[in-house]
Amino acid sequence: MSVSGPPSLATVSSRFVDDWLDGLRTCCTGDQLPSFLHRSGIDFSKGRLSHRVTLDQIVRLYQIAAVETGDEMTGLWSRTVRPRALQHLLTTVREASSLPSALHRFSTFWNLILDDYRFDLIQQNGGNGLLLTPCTDTPPQRFGHMLILKLAHGLLSWLAGYEVPVRAVQFAFPRPAFAQDYAVIFPTKVSFEAPCSAIAFDLADVGPPGARSNAEVHAFLKRAPRDWIFTSLQEHTQSLRVRDFLYRNSWEECDLASAAVAMKITTRTLIRRLDAENTSFQAIKDGLRRDIAIRDLQTGEKSIEEISQDVGFSSSANFHRAFRRWTGEPPSSYRRPTG
Repeated sequence: MSVSGPPSLATVSSRFVDDWLDGLRTCCTGDQLPSFLHRSGIDFSKGRLSHRVTLDQIVRLYQIAAVETGDEMTGLWSRTVRPRALQHLLTTVREASSLPSALHRFSTFWNLILDDYRFDLIQQNGGNGLLLTPCTDTPPQRFGHMLILKLAHGLLSWLAGYEVPVRAVQFAFPRPAFAQDYAVIFPTKVSFEAPCSAIAFDLADVGPPGARSNAEVHAFLKRAPRDWIFTSLQEHTQSLRVRDFLYRNSWEECDLASAAVAMKITTRTLIRRLDAENTSFQAIKDGLRRDIAIRDLQTGEKSIEEISQDVGFSSSANFHRAFRRWTGEPPSSYRRPTG
């Protein structure tokens, strides 16, 4: 399963990634973390993250950190997840005769490794899922909970050969200010302040998992975590479906009515659904413009004047003002240093 178009272009807030760095600091030295970030193309020049982070940068950071810290969950759990653990997990789940059986194997595997949590299988109203039950009073690590629940979804989707429908995702921590970033990851509405973190799937109508060869296992591991975090956008939230529509068409000329026609719903219904996701058509369009600008700034092949015109501004001054409003930083701060 690969990702194309909007997923690789999309960005998440620095605060979303800060949660990851909190865990990563526990398994690397002070000198390692800035090195990991620099090699991933993530700006850490001020000793903190100030820029939005691309999904490609997240993949690079994971691949560097997992190898060099010797922890395949990069400090997000109290026990180190040693190298090749994920390979054993894939080998285990690919032998399952059904996707519910794969979930059982997934839970059994992690219950042998995790100390502070255990996975309980849940089955209700025709759905199957996993409940992450705490075994201690340790506060939940937000990025860790996100990553392991998404790993379950990514593995099921890999086995099925398509993105498995997710019925619900809930987290056992308060709704963060950057809650919209979770919509980039999970193809359903995410809720917070639940008793336990959990994910539930609609598996009633899915077929048996496909056979996965050793070569496919190695390809999945080589690309990790790309194929488990960034599954396709087909079943994602309405806002990401609108973003996908804008990206694949002439977004400069697209308006709310044309998006509604493409979604096969009325304009009023689209407004209502986007409002339920705490966003709007213009906010989605601006987010796409922002991420196109970030990509081109980091590539370095266009001038700021050219980029400002490409994303629909009549002058670079107007682009500078909008970019500061979007990111809190000037466009020049996203240029990668040379040399």
